[in-house]
Amino acid sequence: MKKIIRPCGLHCIKVNHLGVTIGGQTILEDINLHIHCGSLNVVIGKNGAGKSTLIRAILDDIPHEGTIEFKDRENGRIQKLKIGYVPQNIHMEQHTPVSVYDLIASYRCRFPVFLKKSRKMQEEIRKSLEVFEAEELIDRQVCSLSGGELQRVLLAMAVMDEPNLLLLDEPVSGIDQNGMELFYRTMVYLKENFDLSVILISHDLEYVVKYADKVILMDKTILKEGSAKEVFASSEFQEVFGAKELPGYIRHRGRRAAPPDF
Repeated sequence: MKKIIRPCGLHCIKVNHLGVTIGGQTILEDINLHIHCGSLNVVIGKNGAGKSTLIRAILDDIPHEGTIEFKDRENGRIQKLKIGYVPQNIHMEQHTPVSVYDLIASYRCRFPVFLKKSRKMQEEIRKSLEVFEAEELIDRQVCSLSGGELQRVLLAMAVMDEPNLLLLDEPVSGIDQNGMELFYRTMVYLKENFDLSVILISHDLEYVVKYADKVILMDKTILKEGSAKEVFASSEFQEVFGAKELPGYIRHRGRRAAPPDF
């Protein structure tokens, strides 16, 4: 079993004046975020608000203005930020003979995995999958995995390098209610047991209320941030989403999530 690193609470990630302009159109403008390790930060907003663009900019996948810093509060050093990423989905042709081992090893290795199957690599991958109780999937074909199984594999890949920041772009699309509950409990488990921050894009407002430490409401810029209760009760939220029956959501706030039980 992988050794679990307790979050130290000494690190933070700062996004300063981030902006994205594509073809003369402003997609993001003056985004400023302060994210502490050991926190689950959920980005919400309507389609077209720039949420996925924010993830791509943090990944440095698209040109952008502004800076992203990883700071050590203990001594103020600016270090290189290690990022883990789980996309909304991956496209895999049906009957493609790629196993979970092949998928993860190709991500980890510089040489074609079919040339050499390393026992050391197998053990490393198996231990990473064990964190999510998915080690039995190591020889399964990726195209045969359920949505929940694939999610666990992608999470194992994302945390193998012990990132400081985990980015999740709507990774629960198409997963049923039981899978949703399990996913959010897993997020709590990760942020409480690994030295990392999580930024998650989500439309699942009920789960956001239950599990988010910070909610970030976006529409090309940050309209409102704070606790779920603060954001959901704000005029900015009402302008974006319209009238909502919030008491049912808010009543869930404060439940303590248990570690994942796959």
